[in-house]
Amino acid sequence: MSKLRIAPICLLLAAIGFTTAAGIAPIATAAAADAPAATETVRAEVGAPLQAAQGLATEQKYKEALAKIAETDAVGDKTGYEVFAIERLRGAVAARAGDTAQAGKSFEAVIASGRLPAPEQAKIIQGLGSLYYEAKDYPKAITWLSRSLKDSGSDPQTRSLLVQSYYLNNDIARAASELKSDLAADESAGRTPSEMNLKLLISCAIKTEDKAAYLTALEKLNTYYPKKEYWADLLNRVQAKPGFSEHLVLDMYRLKAATVQLQSAADYMDMAQLALNAGFPAEAKKTLDQGFQSGLLGSGADSAKQKRLRDLATKTAADDLKTMAQSEAGVAKAKEGTGQINLGYALVTSGQFEKGIALMQDGIRKGGVKRSEDAKLHLGIAYQLAGQKENAIQTFKTVQGADGVADLARLWQILVNHPMN
Repeated sequence: MSKLRIAPICLLLAAIGFTTAAGIAPIATAAAADAPAATETVRAEVGAPLQAAQGLATEQKYKEALAKIAETDAVGDKTGYEVFAIERLRGAVAARAGDTAQAGKSFEAVIASGRLPAPEQAKIIQGLGSLYYEAKDYPKAITWLSRSLKDSGSDPQTRSLLVQSYYLNNDIARAASELKSDLAADESAGRTPSEMNLKLLISCAIKTEDKAAYLTALEKLNTYYPKKEYWADLLNRVQAKPGFSEHLVLDMYRLKAATVQLQSAADYMDMAQLALNAGFPAEAKKTLDQGFQSGLLGSGADSAKQKRLRDLATKTAADDLKTMAQSEAGVAKAKEGTGQINLGYALVTSGQFEKGIALMQDGIRKGGVKRSEDAKLHLGIAYQLAGQKENAIQTFKTVQGADGVADLARLWQILVNHPMN
């Protein structure tokens, strides 16, 4: 899983002014000359080792600096300010030394002291959450990242780390719930959800073996980040859904051709044969022509068979063009609209969009069609082929059914709204 990273050490050190080897502001000691009466100071037995530690940190001798700070642990009856000064420096040096456990412990003590200005405390709380995340202490990361969001308001990076922490802490249900909430908020506000969050939502669905949730998340991923590999996964899963009807295989090929493209000689041959059988020779010819142009057809042991099918599709398409006027008169007399719908789609596939769409519309209005939802799907595809985007989308939205036709219509909507680059 890819991670969004916030540099936790940088956040913490910036919050306390320890951003370079130069160290932090000098510790105020009781011996400091002209110290204002109201200024809190540390005693010499605390201040001396802290000042020595600062010098060592300046030289990037962090382990030695930590050892020097540890000398203050033997001092009894430390004041609240002394504890604060000790842990503030110890946390900064520990962070530089890569001792995240000590850095976290010290900065928690600094926060608990209540002595930090609000802006500085907010930065340290955020940094602590990130620090624990990097240390893979996800329960503590959740605690501090949640507090940061509560105290300081929404921050996209902090929010993302919190959701990832739920996931990595194996609280998959909570991670999925938070991701769905973020997705809804993004869509409501017209923002594009992050690709990483959508992938994480898919990972949640995999872990919980929730196929429906996986498919929903994959559709969202294809909506906002359309890629061939995402489309290939989506189409395979839709076709594998229980109840997907065999009569929709040609329609699935049509969607494959528009997205991931046909991948093999068998794909081109199967789609062309199905189109011929359905009465759409122009579509079959176009499919086979593309297969030959791609190099997947026309060579090898099956080249003769492929050429024969192409010749058949070419001849049948030409014959169809000669008889379409006669066919149109015949289907217009029929009591139901199937003939007009099929002839209209055949005209569309031969490039006669306006005439073909008008025939399909007439056939759907006439009614009596055995598969009326398929007819609406095909009308939507016809609009899409004709470049009528809005009509295509509105038609796809009307398609219903549990046999896979509604799924295909929904995927066509995604493609029309978010075409492949």
